[in-house]
Amino acid sequence: MAGHNKWSKVKRLKAVTDSRRGKVFSRLSRDITMAAKTGGGDPDANARLRTLLLKAREANMPVENVDRAIKKGTGELPGVVFEEMTYEGYGPGGIAFVVQTTTDNKTRAAKDVRAAFNGLGGNLAQTGSVSFQFLHAGQFLITKDAVAEDKLMEVALEAGADDVLTTEHGYEVRCNIHAFDRISHALEQASIKPASSEIAYIPTTTVPIDTAGAALIEQLHDALESLDDVQAVFSNEDLS
Repeated sequence: MAGHNKWSKVKRLKAVTDSRRGKVFSRLSRDITMAAKTGGGDPDANARLRTLLLKAREANMPVENVDRAIKKGTGELPGVVFEEMTYEGYGPGGIAFVVQTTTDNKTRAAKDVRAAFNGLGGNLAQTGSVSFQFLHAGQFLITKDAVAEDKLMEVALEAGADDVLTTEHGYEVRCNIHAFDRISHALEQASIKPASSEIAYIPTTTVPIDTAGAALIEQLHDALESLDDVQAVFSNEDLS
């Protein structure tokens, strides 16, 4: 399941089909534009942009798309004005959701997100009524065959990570959001390639669900992630 089982989320991302590749490029374009707008178009001086360019390369995003997104952010090309918005809500079974959007139309984004929740037995909630159940932090997921545990701990902790967790699936590095780009750069320099890296909402409490509930939550994830304005979706279900 997406949400609590973060490694399943990695598998879903790796299984992106050609029909959804355009959505991936669109999300990256918006992120790159926002990064260039706030920190400039030089990746050597803009750590956030540098991290996103690595993601774009891994996704095989065309170079011309990347260049255009940067120039929109720096003002060299005309473009729409994007705003970042975060929505909170509850899905079936009381599962908590945090939905991040980057949009040029807040009214449309709110309407579409609300419709997705309502259509699958959920509802939007007031700001702060859900997010307290999550840790807002940098998160890197790394498979065990990518690096030895001792080396990863040395690199990550020296770069400012708060914790390195080991599970049967692999390693999870957590950090303060302000240290995210520094750790991303340190991992790159050490030739450690994460299976996933993002500034995430990590659930601090989880809600157990059965297989039937899992199917409904999966549908809600798909409905939200299919929206053009949605950049990321986090939830706190626990499918044992």
